[in-house]
Parts: sequence; C-alpha cells; structure tokens
Amino acid sequence: DRIFVSNGGTPPPTEAPGGIAGTGVAVLAQVKAHNLVAQAEAAAPPPPPDTWGAYTVKSEESNGVIAMIDLLIKDLTKELTEAEAEEKHSQEDYETMMNDSADKRTTDSKALEEKMSAKAAMEADLLAHGEAHKGATSELMATEKYIASLHAECDWLIQYFETRKAARADEVESLKRAKSVLSGADYALIQTRARGNLRRR
Repeated sequence: DRIFVSNGGTPPPTEAPGGIAGTGVAVLAQVKAHNLVAQAEAAAPPPPPDTWGAYTVKSEESNGVIAMIDLLIKDLTKELTEAEAEEKHSQEDYETMMNDSADKRTTDSKALEEKMSAKAAMEADLLAHGEAHKGATSELMATEKYIASLHAECDWLIQYFETRKAARADEVESLKRAKSVLSGADYALIQTRARGNLRRR
C-alpha cells in the first residue's frame, strides 16, 4: 500500500474490522487470503499517474506562427533585394559621376592650356604693339617737326612773296636790258624809259 501510495495511487479502502469480538482476527483462512491479496497487489505495477493528457499539435496556432515567420522572411528578403538594387544603382551613379568628372577635368585642363597659350600669344602681341606704338610715336613726332619746319618755310615764303616777286621782276627786266644792249640797242633810250616807269610808280 505504501509503494502504491508513493507512486501516486489511491490507497484501497480499509475494511471494517471483523473477526472475533471485533478485533479483526478471523479464521486462519481469511488471514492467509488477505496476505495473498496484499502480496499480489504489491507485486503488480502501480497505475500511471495523472498527467496533462496526451500531446496533441495545435495546427491552427502553429500555422499562424509559421505564416508570420514566412511573412517576416519574405519582407526581409524583399528589403535585402531592394537594398542590393539601390546599392547597385548608387554604385552605377557613382561610377558615372566619376567618369563624367574625369572627362570634365580633362576638358577643363585642355581648355586651360589653350587659354594659357592664347594669353601668352596676346601678351607677345601686346608687347609688339607697344614697341610699334613707341616707334609710331617717334615717327609722328618727327613728322610733326617736319610739318612745323615746312609751315615756317611756307610762312616765310608767303610773307616775302611780294618782295621776291618784285625782285624777280627787276631781275627779269635787267636781263632784258642786258639782252638789248648785247643786241646793239640804244642803252640810253632804255634807261630813259626805265626812269619814266619809276616816276609812274
């Protein structure tokens, strides 16, 4: 009984005392039979204890959890795919920008070299024009000086034109008289005429 009770069993009900004078002492046969029953019960294995019952799979709840996990996996896969695509596009944009920047640097360097060459040529032309300007200025000053001298000479000629004209006329007249003398004409007549002309003046 103790083993049965320790294994979680329920102890058998205690029988009412019988026998002689209520002491429980019966005949020898009853005692022997009782002992045999007790030995048989002690040798038999006790019944299993009460548990929560047999294990059963709750399909609906497990299906919901699995579906939620599948949904999370799909979302994570989608996010990873989008992240990879975005990273790929970003890498392509970066490479395109770097290529464009390299081309622009090459073009700018070439343009800068051309501008530097043009600047050097312009500076050389400016220096040459400066030298030419100095030469032209010197030539202009010489020309103005020459014009001034010509102007002074012209002024002198204009100023003394009448005097020189009269002197030239007298010279021509003298040459004519000399020619007449050489031709045998009367010099006295010529002299008389000359005096008359002087009086008229």
